[in-house]
Amino acid sequence: MMTELVARTGRHQQRYENGYRLIAGCVPFRYKDGDHCGNSSSEKIVEVLMINSSSGPGLLFPKGGWENDETVEEAAAREAIEEAGVRGDLMDFLGYYEFRSKTHQDEFSPEGLCKAAMFALFVKEELDSWPERSTRNRSWLAVSEALGSCRHAWMRDALQCFSKWHEAKLVSAREH
Repeated sequence: MMTELVARTGRHQQRYENGYRLIAGCVPFRYKDGDHCGNSSSEKIVEVLMINSSSGPGLLFPKGGWENDETVEEAAAREAIEEAGVRGDLMDFLGYYEFRSKTHQDEFSPEGLCKAAMFALFVKEELDSWPERSTRNRSWLAVSEALGSCRHAWMRDALQCFSKWHEAKLVSAREH
């Protein structure tokens, strides 16, 4: 029996630290075969998954509140399912990114300060049905396209960090 996935709502379990709302998110990615006119050594092209914002133009990576009953990794994986409808392997931690949210000001963070822990997520499954399907569209983009589509500067920074991480991973794989 398949159960319907439902997004978490409310803030009663939200984590805060020193006036910052703690956020978890990821840069979902996959590999697409490059087409080099029949060349058998075609390179795999990395693509990242972005979603539309429900509050304006530009694209986002899935992210949301990190709650008290989960690890930061569990929160990042949950947000990928809720917002983007993807599951996969959480890879490396990309870093913490601080930003100010106008939509998430509350009694614990009146200035809307947020601190996001971002991870690389290797996508293994795209769900046909996910909690925010009615308000989110998914877009697979080359990293260069994604850099130009990011709604927020901090997400561009996270994407650049992902790109460096991925390049180092490729170099390491070639050396072994």
